[in-house]
Amino acid sequence: MTQLYAQENRNFKLPLIGEEAPSFTAQTTTGTLNFPSAYGKKWKILFSHPADYTPVCSSEVIELANMQKDFDALNTKIVVVSTDKLDTHVQWVKALEDLKYKGKPTQKIMFPIVDDESKNVAKLYGMLHPASNSTKYVRGVFILDENNIIQSISFYPMNVGRNIEEIKRSVIALQTATNGLYSTPANWKPGEELLVPFKKATAQENEAAGYYDIAWFMTFKKN
Repeated sequence: MTQLYAQENRNFKLPLIGEEAPSFTAQTTTGTLNFPSAYGKKWKILFSHPADYTPVCSSEVIELANMQKDFDALNTKIVVVSTDKLDTHVQWVKALEDLKYKGKPTQKIMFPIVDDESKNVAKLYGMLHPASNSTKYVRGVFILDENNIIQSISFYPMNVGRNIEEIKRSVIALQTATNGLYSTPANWKPGEELLVPFKKATAQENEAAGYYDIAWFMTFKKN
C-alpha cells in the first residue's frame, strides 16, 4: 500500500518557502472555504493533523482554541485539515468544546476544520508521507504571509504534539523580519534584540544608527 501510494504521488511537489500557496475549495466545520483567498491580506496558518478523536490531535486543537485571540491579534487566521469526513469533524468539535483540559476554561472552536477525505489538500501540500502512513496526515504547519507566500514549513510525526506557543513565536518572528531589515537570532523571543543582516558600516556608524557590533559579521539593533 505504501509503495503503491508513493508511486501514484511521485509527481506531487511539496510547495516551498517563497512560493505562492496552492489554492483549494473545501467544506469545513464553518462552511465552504476558499483558501487562502477568503482571508484577504491576513496571515494564515494551515495546520494538518492525522485523525479526529485521537489524543495528541485533540490536545493540539484545544490549545489552538485557547490561543485564538492571540492569533487574531497577530492578524493571523487558523485553518485545520485532515482526511476525516465533515460530520466526524463536527462531532469532534462538539466534544472538544465540552472538555476541561488542564484546568483551563472550555473554548468555542472558531477556526474551520477542513474535510479532506478526497486527499486533495494533502496532495497540494505534501502532507501525506507514505513511509509514515499512506492515508493519514503527518503533523504539518504552513505559515503564509498576507500575500499568500509560504514563509515557514514544519512537519512532526504522529506521536509528537506541536508547541502552539512556538508557532505563535514563529509568526511574530516572521512578521518582524519579513521586511528584510532585521533577522531574529537563535532562541529569539518577542521584545528581544534583533540582528541587522549584512550591515556594512563602521562601528561608529552603527552606534549612531542604534546598532552595535559583537563581531564584524554580527550586528544587533538596540532595544
